[in-house]
Amino acid sequence: MSITAAVIGKKLEALGDPDAALFAQRFFKTGAGEYGEGDIFRGIRVPVLRKLCGTLDDVPLQEVILLLASVYHEDRLLALLLLMRRFHRGEESDRENIYNLYLTHTRCINNWDLVDISAGHIVGRFLQFRDRAPLYKLVRSENMWERRIAIIASFHFIRQGEINDTLALAELLLDDREELIHKASGWMLREVGKRDKAALEGFLSQHYSQMPRVMLRYAIERFPEERRQLYLKGAV
Repeated sequence: MSITAAVIGKKLEALGDPDAALFAQRFFKTGAGEYGEGDIFRGIRVPVLRKLCGTLDDVPLQEVILLLASVYHEDRLLALLLLMRRFHRGEESDRENIYNLYLTHTRCINNWDLVDISAGHIVGRFLQFRDRAPLYKLVRSENMWERRIAIIASFHFIRQGEINDTLALAELLLDDREELIHKASGWMLREVGKRDKAALEGFLSQHYSQMPRVMLRYAIERFPEERRQLYLKGAV
């Protein structure tokens, strides 16, 4: 008998910790008007979910998708871990299917940790040798999480030595209204700088005066203090 999403939900319920759940609900800003408004947590740490993921290879894909639609944050995170595992192990047709499922369920990938753990491994990796146009559609989305998926997906390209899409996407996000997008863009720019400092310096020389403060701080985090202060004071 195959394992269902309901059965997995019972396993997750048994692993939950109410105190950890309350902490997570504060940490992930689930209050009224906050970015994670209404999200519900069971209180399960990521290493525990990763360990459970390794025991669920036989779960039908449709049950994984049901899990991804759960009201519980950890259920959705486990579903993404399962999709990542299948993507990495699958044939090309399996990867395409998972990529398409991912992009049709972005409403369920609705917090920064869910995006950050999965976007590069599924969206970025799938688009490695393909047209990157889907990222430029996502980066213009009204959905903040889709915009974050776009920039974080480019992390996969950075790891392969490709930085142009990251720089282009970051430029499109300069005027974004959300701090979580500023943080993600700055983080990806910092990763670019680890591999190509001149490219990051070039981006900064063109845009640092208009960059949101948080984005700039993240981007220059690894610079020497004196150089950081010059950028922060607009004196470069």
